[in-house]
Amino acid sequence: MLRRELPQGIARGRVIRLSEGRIAPGVDDTPLGLVQDWDDQVQPLCWWNDDPIGLRLESEPGDDWIDGRGWLAQLPESWFALVSTALQVGAWMANHRYCGRCGQAATRLEHEFAMHCYHCGHRNYPRISPCIITLVTHGESLLLARSPRFPPGRYSTLAGFIEPGESAEQAVHREVHEEVGISLGRLRYIRSQAWPFPHSLMLGYLVEASTRRIRIDGHEIQDAAWFTPRTLPQLPPLYSISRELIELHLAEVRDGRGG
Repeated sequence: MLRRELPQGIARGRVIRLSEGRIAPGVDDTPLGLVQDWDDQVQPLCWWNDDPIGLRLESEPGDDWIDGRGWLAQLPESWFALVSTALQVGAWMANHRYCGRCGQAATRLEHEFAMHCYHCGHRNYPRISPCIITLVTHGESLLLARSPRFPPGRYSTLAGFIEPGESAEQAVHREVHEEVGISLGRLRYIRSQAWPFPHSLMLGYLVEASTRRIRIDGHEIQDAAWFTPRTLPQLPPLYSISRELIELHLAEVRDGRGG
């Protein structure tokens, strides 16, 4: 449904309006507005069902605008790529209006997602930050943790940014040990997911613990515990790769492949 090709030379199409991570309601309970003329404030974004889509940043959101997580929770899964692209490109546009090298105003290029500084020649592109996200298991049990930022009662998988010079696998071992003090055995890569809060790329793993004693770091992690498939806490939303890792483990346990 989404074609990652900039609709260049297009003067008219549908527009997503974004401000401070919130998107304006459009037509038919979607974030897409009516077809309208495009001015130079519209960033060509992509093609959606063969319609050209543009992105416009507004100075402030309206009272009825919905944040990105809210849109992802209410839209079908097929919309994830469009909403994610709009949020990440919007964050880049808002945060890179000036050159990071010399401080002069940057100019948005038409043929690609790029901001170019004609003063010093520096060019920047939308930032993508690689992260690992992992479900730690031991037999049927799964280790879930909660951050102070989570809604009350919610637990999720462990995650963290990959550091300079570090492989994704090394990051899995390091993050799990730092956050909950667990040592790991076998790692299994599952898949990746763009995570537009604000610009992450999550690399998802299922991993087996070689130890069970939990020692939380007390900073990023507020609580962590082993749960069984029959005694689960409130889980992360269905659109997240975190929930997908949990559901995959639960399915493997039911099929006799886990544990």
